[in-house]
Amino acid sequence: MDFKILDASAFYAGVPFRSSSDCYTTTLIYDEIKHIKKHHDVIGTLLETNRLKIREPSKESIQDAINASKNTGDFPQLSKQDISIIALCIEMNGEVITDDFAISNVIKNLELKVSPIMTRGIKDVGKWIHYCPGCRTNHPNEKECPACGTPLKRKLIKN
Repeated sequence: MDFKILDASAFYAGVPFRSSSDCYTTTLIYDEIKHIKKHHDVIGTLLETNRLKIREPSKESIQDAINASKNTGDFPQLSKQDISIIALCIEMNGEVITDDFAISNVIKNLELKVSPIMTRGIKDVGKWIHYCPGCRTNHPNEKECPACGTPLKRKLIKN
């Protein structure tokens, strides 16, 4: 079956309006993009013709998405909408269409498929670590170094 899972950026780029594939998104994304209109309600037409389907990921898939994003260090950069798209991708084993680098990093770390729209997409996949530039120590999920108080920086450790 040919289908795509769409993040909000895919709607802004017009992907579902020119694609022959079935498209899926979540309620959180739909609420974010439902204001898109041209001369008529194109989003409504996609829903009526069943080319756009709104599907909610399971609580288990949402938790898997949260865990995966924490594992890559992307969790603080992701919204609830982003987590819902990652969860739907996990559940459906589909291809996510997005330009969001944090979503792309999590999806690629899960060895699932992601395609960019208006950008080249991410070139490096890995895990983010937080480190203290002062004492050169790593710290999980902190904002400042517990030893010296220096604000932590992030860097990507490539896979």
